[in-house]
Amino acid sequence: LKLTLQKFYRVNGGSTQLRGVVPDIILPDQYEYLKMREKDNPDALAWDEIGKAAINPARMAYDRESVKAASIERIKSNAPFNAIREATAKLQKSTQGEQSLNLTKYRMEQKSIREAIRRIDTLTKSQQNLDVDLLPADIKNLSADADKLERRKQWSKSLGKDIHLQETFRIIADMNPVTGVVVRRD
Repeated sequence: LKLTLQKFYRVNGGSTQLRGVVPDIILPDQYEYLKMREKDNPDALAWDEIGKAAINPARMAYDRESVKAASIERIKSNAPFNAIREATAKLQKSTQGEQSLNLTKYRMEQKSIREAIRRIDTLTKSQQNLDVDLLPADIKNLSADADKLERRKQWSKSLGKDIHLQETFRIIADMNPVTGVVVRRD
């Protein structure tokens, strides 16, 4: 059961209902077609706004538009992200509108979807991995429970294969090219 008792408003005066916080950069994801977001719920609270808060915005030491453009270019040329877009489009098409009652055609469509998802897995596995390590303090805290430590190590290893996390690190490096973020690869 989910129950909303109060609305949340951002400093610009807009509520988060139905819109959330609109990102500057949107990375393609496999879950887009599921339509499980608040804006997909017909009973969601309406968006509204109140007066803006008096704030002094921070000055950014980077050019937001050039960081955004660089990420968009990387995403366009990234095979796994393109495969995600293609698979998502197929999944959306298969869940919307009319469905064929021709069994052969239905099986071909399902096979096409499975192949698109396998392609994502194959392309993702072929990407270079980030070197994601646990912090020494985490290792120390988890050392009493070998199973928990091993699960955490497996989790950190899986993060190294996450293409969304990899692009996030590149965006952060673009935001601060002087000190940047060191992205080590296997």
